[in-house]
Amino acid sequence: MAVASKNIAAPDLVPVRRALLSVSDKTGLIDFAAGLAKAGVELISTGGTAKAIASAGISVSDVSEVTGFPEIMDGRVKTLHPAIHGALLGVRDDPEHARAMQDHAIHPIDLVVVNLYPFEQVRFSGADYATSVENIDIGGPAMLRAAAKNHAYVAVVTDPDDYAPVLSALEMNLGSLSLEFRKKLAAKAFTRTAAYDAAISQWFAEALQVEHPVWRAFGGKLASVMRYGENPHQSAGFYLTGEARPGVATARQLQGKQLSYNNINDTDAAFELVAEFDPQESAAVAIIKHANPCGVATGGTLKEAYEKALRCDPVSAFGGIVAVNRKLDAEAAEEIVKIFTEVIIAPDVSPEAEAIIAAKKNLRLLVAGGMPDPRAASTTVKSVAGGLLVQGRDNALVDDFELTVVTRRKPTPAEMADLRIAFRVAKHVKSNAIVYAKDGATVGIGAGQMSRVDSSRIAARKAADAAEAAGLAESLAKGSVVASDAFFPFADGLLAAVEAGATAVIQPGGSVNDKDVIAAADEHGLAMVFTGVRHFRH
Repeated sequence: MAVASKNIAAPDLVPVRRALLSVSDKTGLIDFAAGLAKAGVELISTGGTAKAIASAGISVSDVSEVTGFPEIMDGRVKTLHPAIHGALLGVRDDPEHARAMQDHAIHPIDLVVVNLYPFEQVRFSGADYATSVENIDIGGPAMLRAAAKNHAYVAVVTDPDDYAPVLSALEMNLGSLSLEFRKKLAAKAFTRTAAYDAAISQWFAEALQVEHPVWRAFGGKLASVMRYGENPHQSAGFYLTGEARPGVATARQLQGKQLSYNNINDTDAAFELVAEFDPQESAAVAIIKHANPCGVATGGTLKEAYEKALRCDPVSAFGGIVAVNRKLDAEAAEEIVKIFTEVIIAPDVSPEAEAIIAAKKNLRLLVAGGMPDPRAASTTVKSVAGGLLVQGRDNALVDDFELTVVTRRKPTPAEMADLRIAFRVAKHVKSNAIVYAKDGATVGIGAGQMSRVDSSRIAARKAADAAEAAGLAESLAKGSVVASDAFFPFADGLLAAVEAGATAVIQPGGSVNDKDVIAAADEHGLAMVFTGVRHFRH
């Protein structure tokens, strides 16, 4: 039931005379506490925070002196007390509230400084169930929400980045904080507790293997404000969830200007694709443009893999994103910088390669610190009008499939190796996806067409164009294999591949017309493999 408002106007400037500090992250704590003390603010604190402040020679009272009750149950109960929450929630200009505070000797708290137990970090650290539960903060969110609700009289700080602005505001306003400033702090506190609760609820869903909880929440912390979104008239921000999966969100940017919205989207696509290739087995390079690959290849070295990937579509590669699955070396770096590239992302980089790339000031270089596990389960989210579409990440790998040869001719070992590569790549191409591959590299890619036949024709044309650019008389698709992300509904898509020169096909199967497609493959001497798994990507 809604509570009626008493319509008591909030004062603009509220003096800060008493502050409660209880922080898990003690970054900047001592300087902030010293600044508050210098401003004449009485400090109250808890446990380790109180000890840290006192050790710095700053006067501080323990919260148990305020509550008259000791901290108990391993710290689970220390601030959950009327002397604290009455001091935070009391409406100072309401006679009934003022009387209650006076009757119960509750003294107002004007500033709350709380950051929470590091649940997000613990969640992604692989901690066991009991450890995760112990890192769910209760008293902290309760104080943050109480202070934020009563922002008419109380200021709330939950981020060390706000320490300096608070001290500056206190100095500017002679020991007071303005209502507008308190509102902004309150809004930030509520978003922090919302993101915190979202992380807890997501962890519970994972721990209890609840795929679709009745209520779903997602949260993250702003990492950067973009200059704009997909287009200049759209605003955009980049938020971090805390997930430890190596990639664009965890990477260190060693040089170059700020990543744009499209850069981040494309770089993520590139790194997730190249992660399909085990660096212990081969070097691999993926070149991405507009979230679709324009060339992917394996090789004995990154240089070899890059040269093969670039050959697939050298025109589209201009201004693209390059992802590699091994430490970037000087030999590969020298090749990559020969054409304009927006971003390079690698698990690591050698000093020599870093020096080569440094000469290209606008080229962004990201070091992810590792490779994402393509088999790991996680969640993806897409917004639609009025809702969210939530699904598990496509973590199916062709290496784990039971492949079935459905034609009279079986693929040769070389064809089978290329079929696996082509299907790995097709997983990361917008549907309808057709991928031609030969000798460990893509040679033609058709993406995002409404008709699978059109995708097949575009991929074949790309292969012919690439051959022409390389000065070759014959299309790169001649003698290649082809992958389709979903089944061929009719034989026409397959026949387009035959016309292009493909000798073997990999596809999920499952069409009502599979028999006709298989018959067409047999008629033209193709080997065809069914995976039983499709890779739609929208």
